[in-house]
Amino acid sequence: MAFRGWKRLLLGRQNSLAKVWRSRRGGPSLHWKRWCHWSAGKSLDPEVKAFLEENTEVTNSGHLTPEIRLRLLTPRCRFWREKPDLWPYGDPFWAIYWPGGQALSRYILDNPGVVKGRSVLDLGSGCGATAIAAVMSGASQVLANDIDPIAGMAMILNCELNHLNPFPITIKNIINSDAGNWDLIVLGDMFYDEQLANGLHHWLQKCIRIQQTEVLIGDPGRHQFLSHSIRSQLHKVIEYSLPEYTRQENYGLTSSIVWSYQPSNTLEDC
Repeated sequence: MAFRGWKRLLLGRQNSLAKVWRSRRGGPSLHWKRWCHWSAGKSLDPEVKAFLEENTEVTNSGHLTPEIRLRLLTPRCRFWREKPDLWPYGDPFWAIYWPGGQALSRYILDNPGVVKGRSVLDLGSGCGATAIAAVMSGASQVLANDIDPIAGMAMILNCELNHLNPFPITIKNIINSDAGNWDLIVLGDMFYDEQLANGLHHWLQKCIRIQQTEVLIGDPGRHQFLSHSIRSQLHKVIEYSLPEYTRQENYGLTSSIVWSYQPSNTLEDC
């Protein structure tokens, strides 16, 4: 089965992933440092590390950010053709550089003032590219969040590829919890399920109203995103034309957009 089969399977399983996001509710309020499951100096399981290194390719081509090197599934990887169920560590959403994350990362690299000297939370970080872009652009503090522990390991490897000390990473679901006082929250490709989108909408609204957090969202214009009520609260920041490789692997999507989330002051907290 070629990688397009992988892609269809992952897209089809996003509803299951959304259920995991919804079921892993955030716990009591904690300072962000207490959430960190990985940080600089944290050793990785050598068996998992060897598997990831053997079954991904280091690449910086075909995407919007050639400055960032990532371990991804590519045509030269064994699992491009293998049956997806043979992958032993859960669905590798992190091994794809999704279009929304590409747009966010490109925007941050081109506009370092957006993050310079600021604290940044990268929600649903996946491969960690946007968090890496924030570090490269001078963010004072970066926390990457993904509920998949393998994604956390992959992020550490990707930091090493880009000659960066690994940033703190948490694998808790922090949606609906106290996220802490962040200057900026970034999230890409998270609006693929209505219930998850509803939870994100209300939680991000709280972060903005209580902490005056700035929120940037990356999305290539998926139906679930454009049809959601959050769309009326968004301001288009910039639109990027996607490279041909990314277009081919995303079924005709040609561009990806960075949106600023600016909810009305009249909205009520949920």
